[in-house]
Amino acid sequence: MSAKSYKRGYPVAVLVGLEQSQAAIWKIYSKVAKPDANICLSGSRADAKALYSFYEAIIDRLRPVLKEGVKSVLVASPQKTSYRQDFLDHVKGHHQWLFQGANRATFRQIVGSAVTQTQVSSITCLEEFKQSISDSTFEEAENIMKLFEKQLNSADRLVLFSLEEAESAIYNPEIHGTVKPEYLLLTDSYLAGDKRKARVNRLMQIAQNKKIKTRVVSKESPAGVRLNQFGGLVVCLVK
Repeated sequence: MSAKSYKRGYPVAVLVGLEQSQAAIWKIYSKVAKPDANICLSGSRADAKALYSFYEAIIDRLRPVLKEGVKSVLVASPQKTSYRQDFLDHVKGHHQWLFQGANRATFRQIVGSAVTQTQVSSITCLEEFKQSISDSTFEEAENIMKLFEKQLNSADRLVLFSLEEAESAIYNPEIHGTVKPEYLLLTDSYLAGDKRKARVNRLMQIAQNKKIKTRVVSKESPAGVRLNQFGGLVVCLVK
């Protein structure tokens, strides 16, 4: 993993900061928040077509982030505004795929402005924000573990448990033929405590570069407890 990647940590969530005429999208990592995009509303909120296009532009920007495996979305807007609820109503009305199957995402609302770096730094320090991250990542981890259990109990048992097997599957996927790695799952305790941390960090970075969904879960969560039963690191494969 590069020095830049190491400093930012691993991906945790995506934050959408909504204002009257713009939206700021931030990638939230375990150690820092990074700006991803700014989207402007072309027109007024009273213009239904303009507002629809604005919301769709936000969704289009979220798609690649969600495909990377980050399924926790926090939506923020200033107090006494309906911006965050209005956006979520649009999502529920036009993008049910975000609430179903493997694409399922979790959405949480946060009160506060999240457009500038200063605002985001302030909002990420709030207990409400930390709890929302905890709640959404907990739900996200549970959804991922359903896939893991399905793969574990399948006739093909498309699951790998060792660092060496994970490296082989991710660095040289062609050796597995039509079977490809889909998820790299590990606990925060495995990431922090493994003596081969440099190898683990490099594996995570390569996996992310190859668009393999990479998720770190708390060892205290049910998902983390389950992963620790298998050593703390798992690769789920898909045909």
